[in-house]
Amino acid sequence: MLLKKGAEANIYLEPFAKVLHRAGEGKVVVKERIAKKYRIPALDQILREARTALEAKLLSDAKRAGVPTPIVYEVDRIGMRIVMEFIEGRQVKLVLDKLGKGERRKLCQTIGRQIARLHRAGMVHGDLTTSNMIVNSDGKVYFVDFGLGGYDPSTEERGVDLHLLRRALQSIHFRIADQAYAAVIAGYREELGKKAEEVIRRAKEIESRGRYVAKEERAWH
Repeated sequence: MLLKKGAEANIYLEPFAKVLHRAGEGKVVVKERIAKKYRIPALDQILREARTALEAKLLSDAKRAGVPTPIVYEVDRIGMRIVMEFIEGRQVKLVLDKLGKGERRKLCQTIGRQIARLHRAGMVHGDLTTSNMIVNSDGKVYFVDFGLGGYDPSTEERGVDLHLLRRALQSIHFRIADQAYAAVIAGYREELGKKAEEVIRRAKEIESRGRYVAKEERAWH
């Protein structure tokens, strides 16, 4: 079953028994990278294989860094797909506005701490939005979709991560955006300590520059 059709990949929800092993139970998520017809086929193959492998590694390394992510069951470098755990829960996008002030603060502080853990481990998510976070019934927040992520310890890319989240909050959760972002930053500071200040300042600088330039466009130039 198609869950999401994207520019870079399609995401499917499938029975475990159909995809991995007939004795398995439950469901899995399959992320399949799409071929780009405008690219030279050989180059497209190399790029999709590299990005598939990178995303799978990021998911695993993020988990080791203390950030909940889906378990990666299989990486298919021929079919350009990742088979991973299906997380039972709801997108933070769908619940954030409905929470009471205290619950919302707690959730956003958790998100901030998890971003800090990623950054401390030398990783950036690349697409931090509330659509790419799933909260389960126990209040555990999973980060998903590391398709634009990477290994980059620079203050600039860490600042971009925070800036993207703030922009997403202002766009989707405009009524509570300032409160939510303040709680994220509180959690980020709590986890990262003094090192957080430089990143927070850089996020403000990025916002003051005006138009945000996407990672692909910056790399191209």
